Amino acid sequence: MSEIPASAVGEKRRRDALGQTCFALHFAVMLFIVFGWALPQAGALVFYLVFLPAVVVQWQFNKSSCILNNVESLLRTGRWRNSDNAEEGAWLFGLARSTLGLEFRRAQLDAFVYLVMAIFWGLGIAHLWRG
Repeated sequence: MSEIPASAVGEKRRRDALGQTCFALHFAVMLFIVFGWALPQAGALVFYLVFLPAVVVQWQFNKSSCILNNVESLLRTGRWRNSDNAEEGAWLFGLARSTLGLEFRRAQLDAFVYLVMAIFWGLGIAHLWRG
């Protein structure tokens, strides 16, 4: 099981089954975002090209929080937002910290993520046009 910070002091706790499931869903979505531009089917590419901007718009309207985190909070607490969920609005921060050992400011991570999303979207368009 992976670990997440349980408090600001940096204590760690193990994810339960719901946490593991949500993490796996996040990871699957991330893999789709990273590799979806290479899908060979035109219909799948069109879905991908709609999905990427939808993800970005969702982040903008949801205060940089992913709907998957909100669903987890809703299932756990009955509330859409949960200030005790260290990953709500910070999943990418946590991933960058745990895999790269880097600390980003919000603006830095947002700029990086939006640039990468634009590059993947462009790759998807190019692949669809050449298809």
